Amino acid sequence: MRTLYFLVPGTGGKFACGGLWAELKTLKIARQICSAEVVTYRQREPGVLFLDDVLRRENLDAIVFVISWGFDVAKLASRLNHCHVIYHAHSAGYGFRLPARIPIITVSRNTMGYWGQRSPNSLIYYLPNQISDEFRNLHLERDIDVLVQARKSSDYLLQALIPALKQQCRVEVVDSYVDDLDKLFNRAKVYLYDSAEYWAQQGVSEGFGLQPMEALACGCQVFSSVNGGLSDYLDPGFNCYKIAGYSTEYDVQRILEAIAHPTLPPLSDSVLAEYRLENITQRLSTILSEINGFFNHQNRYPENIPDLTWVRLMQLNLNRIAGKLKKKLSARS
Repeated sequence: MRTLYFLVPGTGGKFACGGLWAELKTLKIARQICSAEVVTYRQREPGVLFLDDVLRRENLDAIVFVISWGFDVAKLASRLNHCHVIYHAHSAGYGFRLPARIPIITVSRNTMGYWGQRSPNSLIYYLPNQISDEFRNLHLERDIDVLVQARKSSDYLLQALIPALKQQCRVEVVDSYVDDLDKLFNRAKVYLYDSAEYWAQQGVSEGFGLQPMEALACGCQVFSSVNGGLSDYLDPGFNCYKIAGYSTEYDVQRILEAIAHPTLPPLSDSVLAEYRLENITQRLSTILSEINGFFNHQNRYPENIPDLTWVRLMQLNLNRIAGKLKKKLSARS
């Protein structure tokens, strides 16, 4: 098994975000399977490998670079065109294309479908993000009626729905990083998440949406948007409620009812098992073994399946139109 080098711009500071933490968590899981290291490429950090230094090494065949930072992926893929590369795809919609030599590991089925259409000749796999074991229902007294995280929340949520709710129940808005989010989820009756507006402004999709899943695991009633990767596991009416439903008044009515009389059943352990460490580790082991074999094949054989470029699509459409015209002419004669 080749050594994995997870490329990130930096390991903290201005690069700190959910995507970075998810990538570093995947790195830790990979270390249970094979040798794996973090490598930065925008800034040098003490005790951390730097990409420029790694590329000076001679035996690059023994290394697989894992790229994930969406806005940098196209440039990194081009720079590493002589290396073995895996794209760990969180969000979708950045607009770049990837050659078939780069396998794609997606964190949601929504993202897998996007790349299945965009890169039909690539190896594509599904590896959901891990939900850590601390996110579980502790059956504590829930003294927070409604919990909201300000980041990624829509203007509607922050400027209309929350002010309306504050008049009738206890609402707590978190606007900074929280170390023990699992404790907050265990204190809250209802969790609100509305990221569709945020991701529409970014021009890319919600990759997975950890917080609603973590809240569900802790026993919260969840009101959420269902955009992007959230559609993988959210099922309005059965394990959550769709937020921003027609009017503020209707949202307030439903949220107050959920606070007073919770009706949705908690996520079962069997559902959560898909996102727990044991399953993620087993899936990643299988995926990496297959990709390692693919890179062995890649060293011996060239790519020979036609790519689905716009030129080929145009040719296929012209052939289709010509075929229809030929049938019509044959029918007339």
